[in-house]
Amino acid sequence: MALPVRQQIIFWSIAAAVFLLVLWLLGNVVLPFIVGGAIAYFLDPVADRLERMGLSRILATIVIFVILILLVVLISLVVIPLVVEQATGLFEQAPELIRNLYTFVETRFPDLIVEDSPVRQAFDNLGETIQARGAELLQTALSSAASVVNVLVFMLVVPVVAFYMLLDWDRMIARIDDLLPRDHAPVIRKLAGQIDDTLASFIRGQGTVCLILGTYYAVALMVVGLQFGLVVGLIAGLLTFIPYVGALVGGALAIGLALFQFWGEWWMILIVAAIFQSGQLVEGNILTPNLVGSSVGLHPVWLLFSLSAFGAVFGFVGLLVGVPVAAAIGVLVRYGIERYQDGLLYQGTTNGRPSIPDDDGA
Repeated sequence: MALPVRQQIIFWSIAAAVFLLVLWLLGNVVLPFIVGGAIAYFLDPVADRLERMGLSRILATIVIFVILILLVVLISLVVIPLVVEQATGLFEQAPELIRNLYTFVETRFPDLIVEDSPVRQAFDNLGETIQARGAELLQTALSSAASVVNVLVFMLVVPVVAFYMLLDWDRMIARIDDLLPRDHAPVIRKLAGQIDDTLASFIRGQGTVCLILGTYYAVALMVVGLQFGLVVGLIAGLLTFIPYVGALVGGALAIGLALFQFWGEWWMILIVAAIFQSGQLVEGNILTPNLVGSSVGLHPVWLLFSLSAFGAVFGFVGLLVGVPVAAAIGVLVRYGIERYQDGLLYQGTTNGRPSIPDDDGA
């Protein structure tokens, strides 16, 4: 005999509250395990495909991690130092860029640059503020990552957790399935499958789109000779998971830098703009339809809200779990709406029956 609905609601509410409390209290401790689990989840389809090709699970896991370690080492030795160097250079050149902008505004719109005007005061302080705050922000990000996460332990624990979780992924899923309450197992499996489809479409698909576009933007901007092209491409790629935001932010930053660097060479500025326009065309017509699909169900506004809310409450860990939680809540809300529309509260007691006649008998 199943528990009454009221008791079930109390039980699951307490379980959710305990989970959120543990996540809040042990956020930094569980961070390596969350990252390791996310890596295992991301790579599980690859391991399954290798198994279908004839490899054992352990051999497939070893092959995946050998390739992954080689990629991480290559990125650490080549890409990361270059990104840090360009980001530092961008912050250091901020005052010069602001001065060039000031000269342009003074030449074209002299009435705006008068003594003690707000625009002039803003120009006087903007460059130095960006230089000081930008360098401070970069240094804080690097130092805080080292102090909060304990980089050495993080780099050792995450690969180990990801390796063993990927190795035992199918067994873990089967074990969790055995622990489901029998009365609700079919519904939970259905909802879990929908959540998995949403996460797979969004995280795996959109992650691949971000990687492709970020690489394209960075390489193309560096080829045309734009300073800090690698940083701009990285920013645009990371923000691509929010529709249009990556292209708008990256395009505005790239075109702004191009205006200072290629002033007078309008064809170069048009080339920079064409790079982002072509990237948007490829993303909208090829990458997103084929890699993400149209049934993700994560609205950009809901995604931004979930990331902001969980990031504010749980910090960096909240940013990691924000997307999965948003996907799960979205699936549950859609399921609740379906149940509501199938129930009497929505349909009423006269659904499917003749309507009550009017007073005139019509």
